Amino acid sequence: MTTYSAVRTTGIYCRPGCGAKPLAENVRTFALPAAAEAAGFRACLRCRPYRVAGPIAVDAPEMVCRAVQLVIAGALDTGTEAGLAARLGLSSRHLRRLFHDHLGTTPDRFARSRRAHFARRLLDDSDLTVAEVAFASGFGSLRQFNRTMTEVFRAAPSELRERRRRADRLAADGGLTVRLPFQAPYDWDAMAAFLGARAVPGVESVRDSVYRRTISLDGDAGVLEVRPGGDDHLLLRAHLPYWEGVIHVVERAGRMVGVDLDVAPAVERFRADPVLGPLVAARPGVRVPGAWGPFEMAVGVVAGDAVGGLVRRYGQPVPGLGFGLTHLFPAAEVLATGDVPEVVRELAARVVAGEVLLDGGDDLSVVPGISADMAARIGLRSGDRDAFPAEDPLLRRALEALGPAEGDWQPWRSLAAAHLIASGRGPVGRRAGGRSAGR
Repeated sequence: MTTYSAVRTTGIYCRPGCGAKPLAENVRTFALPAAAEAAGFRACLRCRPYRVAGPIAVDAPEMVCRAVQLVIAGALDTGTEAGLAARLGLSSRHLRRLFHDHLGTTPDRFARSRRAHFARRLLDDSDLTVAEVAFASGFGSLRQFNRTMTEVFRAAPSELRERRRRADRLAADGGLTVRLPFQAPYDWDAMAAFLGARAVPGVESVRDSVYRRTISLDGDAGVLEVRPGGDDHLLLRAHLPYWEGVIHVVERAGRMVGVDLDVAPAVERFRADPVLGPLVAARPGVRVPGAWGPFEMAVGVVAGDAVGGLVRRYGQPVPGLGFGLTHLFPAAEVLATGDVPEVVRELAARVVAGEVLLDGGDDLSVVPGISADMAARIGLRSGDRDAFPAEDPLLRRALEALGPAEGDWQPWRSLAAAHLIASGRGPVGRRAGGRSAGR
């Protein structure tokens, strides 16, 4: 797990590997930058901790992980901690206590820190104006933006822009390019193979190690591309109708490719497992794949090969994109009333009604036609860290080859499943853009 070191005598906190060497008695450690900032420390100008991944530990309580994902999705941009707590079935006091005990900060401070860190990266990497950076980062006003950036970084946004290093700027031939930082090691080949084998025709593709997909922002079409970047980041290029709130696009893309969790505790435990140990040693950077749209992914699971026909019939056409991208995925409201398989219509109707959230905490047995294995496949990519889709063909093949019994893998069976599935794949590109029966 990543820890950030803060020095009492200087008021500065650093990421691991920083060259500063303070006296041990002057150092405090924090799990997250937000916690160090809440304690009054500011980011080091040398190691720039805002530029590296600050994922949540995979062994954090499930409720904390769900709350974090809701915050990342923008629950506190206009909402309140009380509203977030109610959505999780908790009191505000209990939610704040969970955040304090496990993350060292409050939900509001966590959200504010993430917005500020994302804005700082945009100031470094992009040529967006200061005002564009403010609204792209989820701030409601320039005044709020200036106040928060000065509080977190002790400098105004215009001054921070002047400090950026020449190597930071990401030149983009159209669109906006940003880094998706991760904690090494990270296995992009395994991730791209998984996404490519389950790509929704017309909506997603993987070619030449680049994942591409269409997205809808308030009904307007956009395109995302994710590709390898450097030793500690992927590159995301976004072609969007507007930049307001792009922080949530970037965060969702990061969750989709599994850069948002610190899997080190689970990996360390798996190393001693007779089945998983050799797999982890061979590919330590395997992550659990997420999904851009949980509803889209769930429909792909329950509809199987019919999902392409649903897209062609009900999805909004987006011409001229290339790479096999032709449509937006149809909304739940459309499929809930369409001439579609009954299980798809039931799922869509319950999503529209708010009865199914697809956030990793649903009981999908309430949806007629969704089997236990379908539910596990959906859970795997929806944030349920203990989902295990035992009937996935690649996973089943791996278990037959490596050993029939599941080890003591709870509560991280999703990561165990990702390793088993990855063990049955060759290099990315062999089946890029294709489909597998297991989705």
